[in-house]
Amino acid sequence: MDKAAQAGEKFAQLIRIMDRLRGEQGCPWDKEQDEKSITNYFLEEVYEAVEAIFKRDGRSLREELGDVLMEIVFLSRIYKEKGEFEIVDVIEDINKKMIRRHPHVFGEKTCHDPDEVTAAWNRQKSVEKNSGSLLSGISSVTPALLTAFQIGLRASSCGFDWSGAMDVLQKVKEEISELEKTVQYKKTSEMIDEMGDVLFSLVNVSRHIGINPEIALRTCNKKFIARFGYLENKLKEKGLTPSQVTLTELDELWDQAKAEIG
Repeated sequence: MDKAAQAGEKFAQLIRIMDRLRGEQGCPWDKEQDEKSITNYFLEEVYEAVEAIFKRDGRSLREELGDVLMEIVFLSRIYKEKGEFEIVDVIEDINKKMIRRHPHVFGEKTCHDPDEVTAAWNRQKSVEKNSGSLLSGISSVTPALLTAFQIGLRASSCGFDWSGAMDVLQKVKEEISELEKTVQYKKTSEMIDEMGDVLFSLVNVSRHIGINPEIALRTCNKKFIARFGYLENKLKEKGLTPSQVTLTELDELWDQAKAEIG
């Protein structure tokens, strides 16, 4: 039996497990869940999978991808109970979509590079959504940094873009200069606009250098937490808290944290 067939059997087993968990003699906790509660777990599992990818931890990623898959099966089961769709419909739809959006593989069209493929994908998506806009269909619940990233990707597919990262960095400098002026005069509404412009420009720098800004910021947050924890532990050894020492002392401990834990 080939691997695809084995995967099919294992996937069918997972569906049967979920059917039993949600069945009359199933698990009280699983039977109590609905689409809203599972959405929270779904997001959590996706982020844990992403973290495993960036840690290059294959063992953890294998487990986290299983958790993500389970949440997909769980949600599909819930909507089957609602009479809307079931997992076989989900699989059928994605199979059709992948074939439809890759005419250069499954059809007669030709794409010569990844950028051309992305542009064709976005054009086809716009036709399918019947919206007439490349920017339609972006989720309203997607984190703002990721939304900005997606906007840049779609706009660039029709050539509306900077020529390179250095040009976008120049735009960042211009936006920071404008932000400085609004901060100086404390114009709140204008500060919001200019801060948004700075962040949007930075997101497009990320896109041009091949970095997902959402992942970059999550990595930075985690690094800050680790360094600050180091700082707190060092002060705790002396019976102190960060609020009881000077900024100079905090900076010195921060430099130690950078040197020891990165």
